[in-house]
Amino acid sequence: MVSYLFKGMIIALKKVAIFQLNNRKQMKIRTYQNKDKKQVIALWKECGLSVPWNDPEKDIERKVMDSPELFLVGELEGKLIAVCIAGYDGHRGWIYYLGVKPELQKKGYAQQIVEYAEQKLIEIRCPKINLMVRKTNQGVIEFYKAVGYQDDPVVVLSKRLIPDI
Repeated sequence: MVSYLFKGMIIALKKVAIFQLNNRKQMKIRTYQNKDKKQVIALWKECGLSVPWNDPEKDIERKVMDSPELFLVGELEGKLIAVCIAGYDGHRGWIYYLGVKPELQKKGYAQQIVEYAEQKLIEIRCPKINLMVRKTNQGVIEFYKAVGYQDDPVVVLSKRLIPDI
């Protein structure tokens, strides 16, 4: 496990250096704070991540109550530009609500925050990450494939237990 963590850290450091060499500003990644709520919700809406059957405020409240250290935001020059929620249930890790300001997409910021989330999950010994993307969102599917995710032969089923709206 130690060598895996070590190699993962080396890879992450090299990619940050590449971002800096390409004149991209370094995004600061930190844990969500209550003062971020309006900006996070606005970013999710801008990125098309909000859906009528989910209340983003309730989603934030739930995440803050459960593993808030895996609720990540990215800042550039003091402005919130990225969000990523990670989770771990003891068996699999999950990534939800990944979003980057539309005008800053395709500049490496999504990859940076995903890699940071992956590292946080490795630190708590998470062996695998799952995520869900709507089938119609081909651009996001291609992004995840480009950063090492693959399509697993599974079907996702869901059941709403508590209505948000």
